[in-house]
Amino acid sequence: MPAVSHLSTTPVKGTALHSPDRLALTTDGVADNRRFHLVDGRHRLFNGKHHGPLVRISAEYEGGQLTLRIPGRDPVTGPATEKGEAVVTDFYGRPVPGHLVAGPWSAALSEFVGEPVHLVATDVPGAAVDVHPVTLVSAATVEHLRSVTPGGEALDSRRFRMLVEVDGVGAHEEDSWVGRRVRLGGATIRVVGPVPRCVVTNENPETGEVDFNTLKAIVRYRGELATQLSTPVAHLPDAGKVVFGLYATVEEPGEIGLGDDVEVLDRT
Repeated sequence: MPAVSHLSTTPVKGTALHSPDRLALTTDGVADNRRFHLVDGRHRLFNGKHHGPLVRISAEYEGGQLTLRIPGRDPVTGPATEKGEAVVTDFYGRPVPGHLVAGPWSAALSEFVGEPVHLVATDVPGAAVDVHPVTLVSAATVEHLRSVTPGGEALDSRRFRMLVEVDGVGAHEEDSWVGRRVRLGGATIRVVGPVPRCVVTNENPETGEVDFNTLKAIVRYRGELATQLSTPVAHLPDAGKVVFGLYATVEEPGEIGLGDDVEVLDRT
């Protein structure tokens, strides 16, 4: 039986990932996952595509208390509950309402980044995901990419920043789940479609520095396939977009834990 093998979250979008043993999945995703995000001086989304070294920052959030561990300085900590100016952030065409967070974090983050940025709390917890609240990939798919890529030992699943990793299925077997319901522990999701990848996957998940052309590695064995087909296959929309992993929505909220069973509920 396939099982959940890894979970990844972070309270501040773009910062270092945490690996919890369990999490609660709501219809909006994981409440404290990407609870906060950054915007630049013009209130546009600011993330790892703009400054990869954000992954060097470790963020912790519990009971309304936020702590940022930024290299080269003491931890910046305090209550992150006081709302400032209302803002609406454009998440790739999806408006996400929120408020600037009053406190010491924006100044500390601006110093680290080298330009003005602001910390934003979304009005709806879990809303600061790129498209859909759940992302999923199998360990076999990541291992396959590693095995077919020269120098692939530099690749690991953290580059893809996926919420759930599954073991016990074949490479890209999860691509066949599109449109189907899948039970993850105590929750049920519906797989929507593939995740288009960006330059963040080229960055080292520890340092944020570009150290591998992950996008090229994916295109090398997936994109070339699309050029040989008269009709694009399901996991290559738009005749060859760089995709890796899957998006899903939540149909039945519940808890997910490491080792929990993964079961496809619908037939093809």
